[in-house]
Amino acid sequence: MNKSLLKYLSGSLTRMLLLLASASMLSFFLVTASPMNAVDAFLGEINVSDEQRGHIEEQWDLDKPPLQRYVIWAKRALHGDLGRSVSLHQPVASVLRERFKASLLLMGTAWTLSGALGLVLGVAAGTYRDSWLDKIVRTFSLVLASTPTFWIGLLVLVVFAVELHWFPLGLSIPIGRLASEVTWGERLHHLVLPALTLSITGVANIALHTRQKLIDVLESEYVVFARARGETLGQIIRRHGLRNIALPAVTLQCASVSELFGGSVLAEKVFSYPGLGATAVEAGLHADAPLLMGIALFSVLFVFAGNLAANLIYGFVDPQIREGGRSSV
Repeated sequence: MNKSLLKYLSGSLTRMLLLLASASMLSFFLVTASPMNAVDAFLGEINVSDEQRGHIEEQWDLDKPPLQRYVIWAKRALHGDLGRSVSLHQPVASVLRERFKASLLLMGTAWTLSGALGLVLGVAAGTYRDSWLDKIVRTFSLVLASTPTFWIGLLVLVVFAVELHWFPLGLSIPIGRLASEVTWGERLHHLVLPALTLSITGVANIALHTRQKLIDVLESEYVVFARARGETLGQIIRRHGLRNIALPAVTLQCASVSELFGGSVLAEKVFSYPGLGATAVEAGLHADAPLLMGIALFSVLFVFAGNLAANLIYGFVDPQIREGGRSSV
């Protein structure tokens, strides 16, 4: 590991810590300023005495000023204790660990599908510019880019689950079955529709951007020279096109992690999929500050990891970036 990489990683770690601190403070004070009350959300229609209510507030540290509550939470968080969920009555770390397993499978599948499909469609449209295939890809991408995720989810649900009965209506496992008894085939059967919905929304940007970058490459002078040397279109795409569109494709794909995380909130609610997105909605409805802050910190780490991965991959995709980094040290 060279010095430039160590310097970059140390700087990234510092930025990540500052970002986590800022996200935790912002999340905490936004929840505090919210009109929703955690005790009211917890009790629902149950009437309790003022003494019992005060005991609950004392147990959750709600009787203390907001700044003091944040300091208490931050001290515990530094030791790995993210608190206890008010709505789920479980440690926040356990909830995040359990729900992330479901979300990771969903988002990982959708991320892979959207990247592969977007790249293939973009290359096909750029290669055969202004053809019927190009027009179909552009129309398809523009329609998807302007369509809300929840609407696509509802449409997919109505067609494939309600009308055709090909897939279940929701959840990640069959109803009435223990998680230990569920096979991987059944899990994948429940995963298809939410993963398809989430991946479709990420295809448009990658396809359109890849198409335009490939068109720019095919109109460049060195491609004209390659044509003059007798190279076929397939050889030009393999030798020149894919190399030049790889870096922008990696950039878009890794940057789409944040959009993927945001889209999973809507997709998981539509399909009642028990992941982090659906958990974030429930935590917001119940003013569950510890759980909301835990999800906020986790989402920051998730998105930051995606951006960091993109920056590290750049050096492997483009040798010029590696040389530039070495010369700057």
